Amino acid sequence: MTIRWIQHGAALAVLTVCAWVVQAQDLPLAKPEDAGMSSQSLERLDSTFKREIDQGRLPGVVMMVLRRGRLVYSAAMGVQEPGKPMTRDSIFRLYSMTKPWVSVAAIMLMEEGALQLSDPVSKFLPSMKGMQVSVARIDPALGKVSYTQVSADREITVQDLLRHTAGLVYGELSVNAPVKEAYTKAGFYSPEVSFDLRAMTPAEQVERLSKAPLAQQPGAVWEYGLASDVLGRVVEAASGKRLSEFLAERLFKPLKMTDSGFSVPKDKLARMAQPFEKDHATGTPNRLIDISKVPGNDSGGAGGVGTAADYLRFCQMLLNGGQWNGVRILSRTSVALMTSDHLGTKIQAPLTPGELLFGVQGYTFGLGFAVRQGPGVSQVPGSAGEYMWAGFAGTYFYADPKEELIGIYMSQAPGATRQYYRRLFKQLVSQAITD
Repeated sequence: MTIRWIQHGAALAVLTVCAWVVQAQDLPLAKPEDAGMSSQSLERLDSTFKREIDQGRLPGVVMMVLRRGRLVYSAAMGVQEPGKPMTRDSIFRLYSMTKPWVSVAAIMLMEEGALQLSDPVSKFLPSMKGMQVSVARIDPALGKVSYTQVSADREITVQDLLRHTAGLVYGELSVNAPVKEAYTKAGFYSPEVSFDLRAMTPAEQVERLSKAPLAQQPGAVWEYGLASDVLGRVVEAASGKRLSEFLAERLFKPLKMTDSGFSVPKDKLARMAQPFEKDHATGTPNRLIDISKVPGNDSGGAGGVGTAADYLRFCQMLLNGGQWNGVRILSRTSVALMTSDHLGTKIQAPLTPGELLFGVQGYTFGLGFAVRQGPGVSQVPGSAGEYMWAGFAGTYFYADPKEELIGIYMSQAPGATRQYYRRLFKQLVSQAITD
C-alpha cells in the first residue's frame, strides 16, 4: 500500500511515516482495491482537503479509513501549528468524542453487575435525588416567556445519562434562562472557554450541579449536555477509581491507545495540534481547553485527548462486536444495545442528533452515539445502523457495520464550518466504495 503523505520536507516525511508505521503495526495495511475501495476515488480526499488547507480555511487534518479490518487510507496534511507539519501521531483535543469512552466504561460496569441502566443516578450520587426542573411558560397575551420550578416527575437514570435525556444541558447551547444563570454561577459555563468544566473536583461538580435546575423532565426530551460528565462521576462511584484511571486500565492499555487520556504529558506536548489563532470565517479568537496539566476532574463529556490511530483502535473494537486483537472489552450483545435506537417515539427531539452533529436529519441516539435510522432521509450517504459522533474542536468519527468501514477525521478547527467538513469527509469516503 502507498501511504499518502502531504507536507513540506520529503526527508522528514519519510522518517515520520516510517516511525508511524512501526507504532501502528497492529493496524494491518491493505491496498484499497483489496478491500473493495478505489485508490483513485480516495485521492479526492487528498485534493479536496489540501485545497481547503491551501486556501487558509483549515490548519491541518489527519484522516484514516479502515475497511474490513485493514487500513486503506491514511493522510496527514497541513500544519499542527505554524511552521510544524501535521503528522499521523499528532494529538488532538477530542471534546465530545470523549463521550463514547465514558459510555463504554459504564456499559462495562453494567456487564459486571455494578450498575443497571434503570438505576437512579442518586444511587451513586446521592445529592442528585429530588432535582427541580425549570419549566418555561409563555404568556399568550404578552408573548413573554417566564419560568417556574417544579419537582422532577421521576429520578434521572443511568440510561438517561447515556442517551442525553436527563435534562442536563450545556450552558453554551441552552435557551433556558434560569438554567443558564445557575450554570454560570456554578462554573459550568463561561463565554471565555467553551465546554471547560475541569477546574473543580468531582465532588464539587456533583454538588454544584445538584443545586441547579434541570432544563427538561427526565426521560422526556433529547437535549445534549452535561450528562456524560455526570456519567463519569457514576463510573467513578461504581468502580471506586478515578475516571482516567479506570479508562487507562480497562480501555486504553488493552487497546494500545498509548496517547489517549485527559491531559498531555510534557514530553508529548510538541505533538499537540493547535487551531488558528482566530476563526477564519468570523475572526473571533479560538480558545480551547488547556490540556498541559492534570485537570481537577476528568471531564467525560469534553476532556479527552488522543490520536487518530488510537481512536481507530477504539472504533474497530466496537465494529468487531466488542473485541480487538484478541482482547475482549464488551460483549457483542452490549455493543448491539449501545448502537440501537434509545429514543423511540415517545421522547421528543426538537433538535435531532443528526441535525446537531451534521445539520441533517436521519439519525437517532443510542447509548453514547448518534445512530443512523435508514439509508434514506438524510442528506449524507450511509447505512442503517451506522454510529458516529464528533467533537467541538473539529474531530469526527463514524463506524458502518454493514460496510465494515470506519472513518476518522481529526482537525483543530472549531466553528460553524465543522459540520460542513464532517459531511464532506463522509461523502468522499462513501463514494470510494466499489463493491
